[in-house]
Amino acid sequence: MGNREDLLAGARRCLEEKGWARTTVRDIVTAAGGVSMAAIGYHFGSREALLNAALIEAIDEWGTRIGRTLASFGEAGSSPAVRYEAMWAEIIKSFQDDRTLWLATLEALLQAEHSDDLRRYLAGSQAQGRQGLAALLLGTPEDEVGDTAARTLGAAQMALFTGLMTQWLTDPAQAPDASEIVAGLRTLTGIVDAHE
Repeated sequence: MGNREDLLAGARRCLEEKGWARTTVRDIVTAAGGVSMAAIGYHFGSREALLNAALIEAIDEWGTRIGRTLASFGEAGSSPAVRYEAMWAEIIKSFQDDRTLWLATLEALLQAEHSDDLRRYLAGSQAQGRQGLAALLLGTPEDEVGDTAARTLGAAQMALFTGLMTQWLTDPAQAPDASEIVAGLRTLTGIVDAHE
């Protein structure tokens, strides 16, 4: 690997081990095998730009992995309700298995306030996520999901996803499991249907 790749790998390691705010330039170059601090400026311009690039790379890889996992949730022939609960179980497993990446994603949301590039990337990722989640739930290809389905079904699922993520990252012992999520949604559906 060259200096640029070493710096990206080092920055990713630091994001996972220390998080965004606590990662220093010295931490990155140490994790990158002693690459010169000046190489950060040469290749990326700043510590922040390097951390943005490392985070985007990590989120892209993680997003592909979680997408594959969710695409195969549940057993063939199961009812939609059983498959939906199985999907939540896979999501919760990801919160446990990929905790550091989820935390880095939350930190990225805060950092996006100071970086237009990162904000644009995250906004694009959210739009793709809404469309992907709607496609997954509807059982249709992503390119067939209309804007309405993405902005309703996809957005609602993403809101649930994000809310559950913060609960699992904050207090896993008290966070709901997959069956409790489904039970809560059934109750919400009853409330919404009763007021139409």
